[in-house]
Amino acid sequence: MKRLENRIVFITGASSGIGRSCAQAFAREGARLILAARRRPRLETLAAGLRDAHGTESLLTSLDVRRQPEVATFVSGLDPQWAAIDILVNNAGLSRGLDKLYQGDLQDWEEMLDTNVKGLLYVSRAVVPGMVQRGRGHVINIGSIAGREVYPGGNVYCASKFAERALSKGLMIDLNGTAVRVTTIDPGLVETEFSLVRFHGDAERARTVYQGLQPLTPDDVADTVLYCSTLPAHVNVAELVLLPTIQAGATFVHRK
Repeated sequence: MKRLENRIVFITGASSGIGRSCAQAFAREGARLILAARRRPRLETLAAGLRDAHGTESLLTSLDVRRQPEVATFVSGLDPQWAAIDILVNNAGLSRGLDKLYQGDLQDWEEMLDTNVKGLLYVSRAVVPGMVQRGRGHVINIGSIAGREVYPGGNVYCASKFAERALSKGLMIDLNGTAVRVTTIDPGLVETEFSLVRFHGDAERARTVYQGLQPLTPDDVADTVLYCSTLPAHVNVAELVLLPTIQAGATFVHRK
């Protein structure tokens, strides 16, 4: 029996990487999916594959989580058959550059903070009140080991992920006494488009990040998200750090 039959799962940043793998994991368990990303053609390809493989019903939106009015309008305008969101996966996020703070690119800073912090706030603010009203729900925020340890060149990205962790804790406190759960999952090295985005499309530089080691895959993270979301209603995984075996911390990585 599928564990999440007909549950509605809203995933941001769903067009690639961890978000895409989460969509696949939830689809296997019978969920109905609201998939958000700026690259709609990728969403359409993903949704078609999930429909063919699992019969998954998906609602697609080219939502930019950085735009609060757009987020609020989308969520408040959901058709009743999609409005009762059971699980929110705040996955949209990115890193830009590895510059020293005093040499940082201001546009890179704006993009990281607008996406990683404000985007999470805007989506949560739009979705969580409905969960409280219905007396059920689960918010899963995708954080990072960078939200626990600052590494060289990570300054603003790490700050954004420290903020994500603080917001997760704050939301959990605010929701205490309700039936809505909050989880932050903080992965270490995961091989996705993350480094390609960080280095503004420099594929050669991005490849060096994962050379000589076996990082996590997006599927590894998605399996963990699914685990947390399928526990009994009285059980909540508040914080979970997920590392590849070759990693012992943000700056402790064994390479062959």
